Amino acid sequence: MALTLDDFEGAWVLERRIMHDDAPDAQFRGSARFAPDGDGMLYEEKGLLKVEGHRPVSSQRSYLWREGEGAQIDVMFDDGRAFHTIDPTGPQATHFCDPDTYEVAYQFGQWPDWISTWKVSGPRKSYKMVSTYRRPVQGAD
Repeated sequence: MALTLDDFEGAWVLERRIMHDDAPDAQFRGSARFAPDGDGMLYEEKGLLKVEGHRPVSSQRSYLWREGEGAQIDVMFDDGRAFHTIDPTGPQATHFCDPDTYEVAYQFGQWPDWISTWKVSGPRKSYKMVSTYRRPVQGAD
């Protein structure tokens, strides 16, 4: 299946597990939305972040998703800086944020459900983050 940027448009249920090597694990539950913004899609997520041993906190973030070369999708920070590129034929990417390295693998084989798995390593950070996206159930409260 060849995904395009338009396939992501709309609402998603988002569940994320963050497994730290040297800190308590965390869970995020919330929603994500891809909305056309004239140049591609604006990705926004909102939810509740729970860290073991701490009070839950509201969390949100946004990114810009753009059509790249061929079938690629360019993901940028919300200020327009490059983050990484998704190539549907080999959906893996690396982002170096000195001095740490972020590696992501996307899984689209169960579309419309999909998963992104980040492995972050370096002197400042060491964790694995697995985000699962699925479409909301129609008619559910």
